[in-house]
Amino acid sequence: KAPCIIFIDELDAIGKSRMNNLGGNDEREQTLNQLLVEMDGFDNEKGLIILAATNRPDILDPALLRPGRFDRQVVVDRPDVKGREAILRIHAKNVKLDSDVDFGAVAHASAGFSGADLANIVNEAALLAVRCGRKKVTMADFNEAIEKVMVGLQKKSRVVREDERRIVAYHETGHALAAAFTPTADPVHKITIIPRGMGALGYTMQLPEDDTFLSSEKKLLGDVDVMLGGRAAEQIIFNEISTGAANDIQRATDTVRKMITDYGMSTRFKNMTLGKAGKGYGSDSPELVREYAETTQQYIDEEIARIIDERYNHVLEMLGAHKDLLEYIAKRLLEIETMEGKEFEDIIKGERHCLELADATAKNSSAQEETSTAEEQD
Repeated sequence: KAPCIIFIDELDAIGKSRMNNLGGNDEREQTLNQLLVEMDGFDNEKGLIILAATNRPDILDPALLRPGRFDRQVVVDRPDVKGREAILRIHAKNVKLDSDVDFGAVAHASAGFSGADLANIVNEAALLAVRCGRKKVTMADFNEAIEKVMVGLQKKSRVVREDERRIVAYHETGHALAAAFTPTADPVHKITIIPRGMGALGYTMQLPEDDTFLSSEKKLLGDVDVMLGGRAAEQIIFNEISTGAANDIQRATDTVRKMITDYGMSTRFKNMTLGKAGKGYGSDSPELVREYAETTQQYIDEEIARIIDERYNHVLEMLGAHKDLLEYIAKRLLEIETMEGKEFEDIIKGERHCLELADATAKNSSAQEETSTAEEQD
């Protein structure tokens, strides 16, 4: 057939590494061996090009990647904000759009989405418009589609007890306030206590202003503060904690553990990775063996507990200083169920303005007292 292009999709199905596969799949190994032999026998002058695609380049056999075979690798990463906007326009080409649709805003709100996710957003937005009897897709449809892809479908029919609604309202307000008063946190886009998906009774959506590829130690600790904000709010208002923070504390613990074991951000093991290596045989996911001592594992556990406790106390103090604001937003949330980022931002700005006025008044009164004291002494 030469000259031609041969494309092999899902190369890992036949090109999986043979190193950890003792007594494994003989047919797959024979197919891989034959592929390697055939690729060695190609004549470069016949115009034969072989392309392959895989989502798991890490498990491919090293013999496939040596020069003369698949010796050039092209990484197809998730699109950036400009790429997401272009992909959205392609998928929305045959969709009737309202004049208020802003693909730039949709692209910013869908950070980390793949091309398939973006296609799904356009499809979901079109379905929502049809269900509501509209002939054009609006920006509200796109926003709802993003939330559906990220969190799940709204469950307005789910009956939640009033006392649980109060807990959820304060919990989500705690997340939002922790984000508002943490300089490194992403802005709050929406707070809602409407149940979504399988188990979410509410959620706080934060959207980054730009695509980020690196996180500093301060940024990671700020993220942990936001995760712990929900439980801290429950502690402050109800003087007890609930199971609603289970996912939050799991993610916070994972973040702190990675800081210590993967990112070299611990006090004792600075700039060191405390990882695990595969040492097993005969399975696709070999057994992971710890490469550090038992005392180091104890240090990791104690350091995680220390950092989490330190950040939790910090968040308790921060939310305690804004308890009136916490109660106001939570009560407002119980009334309207969903608060947009603009309204939340206006409330926070009003609070800061009042604090600035109070500080200025206090400074003026202090200066006046000092002046009067000096006059009395004169």
